[in-house]
Amino acid sequence: MVAFDLNQIQTDFIRYAKVNTRSDAGSTTVPTTPGQTTLANMLVGELQALGLTDAALNPANGFVTATIPATTSKAVPSIGFIAHLDTADYAADDVAPQLHPDYQGAPIQFANGLALTVEQFPGLRRYFGETLITGDGTTLLGVDDKAGIAAAMALARVLVAEPTIEHGVVKLAFGPDEEIGKGADRFDAKGFATDFAYTLDNGDLGQIEYETFNAAQAVVTFTGTSVHPGEAKGSLVNALTLAECLDAALPTYERPEYTADKQGFFLLLELSGTIGTAQARYIIRDFDRANFAARKATLAQAVASLNAGFAEPRITYTLEDQYYNMADIIAKDQTPLRLAEAGIRAVGLTPHTIPFRGGTDGSKITYQGIPTPNLFNGGMNFHGPYEVVSTEAMGKVAETLLAIVKLNAER
Repeated sequence: MVAFDLNQIQTDFIRYAKVNTRSDAGSTTVPTTPGQTTLANMLVGELQALGLTDAALNPANGFVTATIPATTSKAVPSIGFIAHLDTADYAADDVAPQLHPDYQGAPIQFANGLALTVEQFPGLRRYFGETLITGDGTTLLGVDDKAGIAAAMALARVLVAEPTIEHGVVKLAFGPDEEIGKGADRFDAKGFATDFAYTLDNGDLGQIEYETFNAAQAVVTFTGTSVHPGEAKGSLVNALTLAECLDAALPTYERPEYTADKQGFFLLLELSGTIGTAQARYIIRDFDRANFAARKATLAQAVASLNAGFAEPRITYTLEDQYYNMADIIAKDQTPLRLAEAGIRAVGLTPHTIPFRGGTDGSKITYQGIPTPNLFNGGMNFHGPYEVVSTEAMGKVAETLLAIVKLNAER
């Protein structure tokens, strides 16, 4: 087994974590924030320093890509590993990673009063005896997905340094704006041209995700009639009340707080407005394509029923599909799944496949022609001040990636 340099992985991760790469759903630039370009250029420089001469940032889509040439003459599938540059919608200025060597479960108290405790987060037990990395309680740490980037870079360092390791073509991609669902729409799947790929985007060691939601977003506009409340009888129509009526018309127990596993849902994400006009944003999710279509029809029927009470429609909406369940494609050829399972077992982990109640860049890339299930990055408590990962966990991710590319060449 090739030994990965854990100090290098830790150093890389901390360096990446300190760059504010929070994405911005309201921006129209590519990427949506300048920090993502800063990190992208850092990675290009590191990849080129390793000798990967084709490493480059594509300004049109914000993706960094690089190729590690094959060292085998056998015809084996090419593999891609993909991680995202951006972090979630949470404070990300002045990220200050904290190291906790030989962590044994003692409470970690942050200066702002927050604390990490095993009682609140039992999953911390998986890191006992390891070097735990946290933020300082005021920002997220950026484990999602800089741990994935650090592991992929560790793989690149080893494959370049050890040319005797037999493997096929390995490609890397680091892309923007995954957290806001925009980045993969611009991914150049034809140019990347791997037989299959893996995203490395959150999850416990050994975890595989290839079932994701089918997803849609609805933006609903409510038009009221604003009249002085003293003279409102028979004439006032409150747009905010209409919004409440629509939400009440959707199935109460088909919301995220009442669902789990493969159960779908409706979620009111945003609501704003006045008596005169209001706007709501919903997301609709379901693993099953037929149920997904039925959910969209339920929303349409609820709008139509409410509009029927008025002489002219007061509720309009736009509905846009966002991504689809990658399982519908990956199930047709489970090669990447079987290979991932073998790689996970090869490094002493137990593979466990779970349906992912969300989506990854892999959802969209799969539908662009490259089957792309998701693998773990070793962290937990994503998208907030309690994010953690360990140096050893990132090393185990890198070991798994190496096992995958070696097994792929041996098949």
